[in-house]
Amino acid sequence: MSIIVQDVSKLYGKQKALDSVSFEIKTGEIVGFLGPNGAGKSTMMKILTCFLPQTSGKASVCGFDIEEQSIEVRRNIGYLPEHNPLYHDMYVKEYLEFICGLHHLDKIPARIADMIEKTGLQVEQKKKIGALSKGYRQRVGLAQALIHNPRVLILDEPTTGLDPNQLGEIRNLILELGKEKTVMLSTHIMQEVEAVCSRVIIINKGKIVADDQTEHIQRGSTTQQLVTVEFDKEVALAALQTIPGVQAVTPGGAPHCWKLQTTQEGDIRPAVFQFAVQNGLAVLAMQKEEQKLEDVFKELTR
Repeated sequence: MSIIVQDVSKLYGKQKALDSVSFEIKTGEIVGFLGPNGAGKSTMMKILTCFLPQTSGKASVCGFDIEEQSIEVRRNIGYLPEHNPLYHDMYVKEYLEFICGLHHLDKIPARIADMIEKTGLQVEQKKKIGALSKGYRQRVGLAQALIHNPRVLILDEPTTGLDPNQLGEIRNLILELGKEKTVMLSTHIMQEVEAVCSRVIIINKGKIVADDQTEHIQRGSTTQQLVTVEFDKEVALAALQTIPGVQAVTPGGAPHCWKLQTTQEGDIRPAVFQFAVQNGLAVLAMQKEEQKLEDVFKELTR
């Protein structure tokens, strides 16, 4: 396991920011660490990166204990904090050279050139960091997190301030990195999680309330299905309610269009097709709507 967290708690005076949190993350996983503001996400990330001590519990990164082997932990982690701390008076290449020096790296020019290309900083590489837009400063932060080739990446809001084009590029970079590294990222952009994360951990009020594969967690706490179907002619609402498994029927907003809801296991679309055949109807369109991760998130953290 790349990351192991066992019953970690963190107290700020009487306030409990983390309450006996436990989870494990394997090498090659890209895990979305989600929660509302104040849920404990950044606190957990700061503990794993040895910026903040836990009150109780144990944790390790790449087999190194965060308390007893903190230097080894830091060598194996690339960290982009929520508030990206940069030296605004430094030029981009100068800053990355400084970071290489902190890590005692060799082949520095080649490493810098590689990071500039991977994070899309070619056009801005000769500017001072203070002159960059927020999106490009975020790229510099990603470059410093990656430049020492860490085994684990911990990214707190990595795509903040990026425009849609930049967002796509950084998503692709994270997906590529996830093939050989462990990536743990927090974000409030649910589409980003759906696009890049194979697994989701949701934390609320210091406790983990969900931990599962992304496609499983999107189903939420129920087996609710919603199917939108359009027929070629009018059909009575009462007749639709006789379809096996259908529990509620509402108009779909277009002529001859209906929304069919069920909470049973299994797909109800075959039953809808059979109903259409028995009643001399043609199905013009039918779509099963998946529950969005955002809806599950709201349900678990409200």
